[in-house]
Amino acid sequence: MSKVVYDFLKTAKDEFVDSVYGSGVRCSAYLTDDTYLPCVIIRESEKIVDLAIKRFEEEKKGKGIFSKDEPEAYRKIVKNFLCSKSQVASYNIARLDESKFAFPKNLLDILEGETTMSWTGFVLEMNDGKIFQYGTSFLVEFFDLPDGYTFNDVSKLHNHSYINTDGVLKPHSVPFFDIPEDYDRSKSYRERPYFVCYKDDL
Repeated sequence: MSKVVYDFLKTAKDEFVDSVYGSGVRCSAYLTDDTYLPCVIIRESEKIVDLAIKRFEEEKKGKGIFSKDEPEAYRKIVKNFLCSKSQVASYNIARLDESKFAFPKNLLDILEGETTMSWTGFVLEMNDGKIFQYGTSFLVEFFDLPDGYTFNDVSKLHNHSYINTDGVLKPHSVPFFDIPEDYDRSKSYRERPYFVCYKDDL
């Protein structure tokens, strides 16, 4: 682990709990070439390594997520773990700061699960009374922000809700199967992609 990462973790207050991939600390990073990464999670590699070994063994036995009759099944699961993740090595990090896009724990604690299959829709109400529609297909670590706002400006989170075409806050039925005609998902603030830094540098 680099000294930059070590020093940041000593005082970091954020913790994102993830039982599958391992809990981590969310932050933003400046790399040694001045590249800025607004969304980074620092975590240990133990859980992802254990998960990879488990998935590899399942594929060898024909019990994995790919078809047991598929000749490239094992190669595909290895490729999934090696080539589908966005990572940054700790030795390339020059500076770490808090990330303004990290979705706060107090909001995560009240955010409910899927509104429908592979979609969680909700609305954030700000201290000034303005409302903003949010949605995610899976990730909740980081979210976009409306211009001029931070997550400290949120006064209320409305679960399973959306803003209709007339600008009115409306609830979803849960689960919903037919998307309401007055619901435009494309106007939702969405989850942000992020990089993972494994602090043990495996």
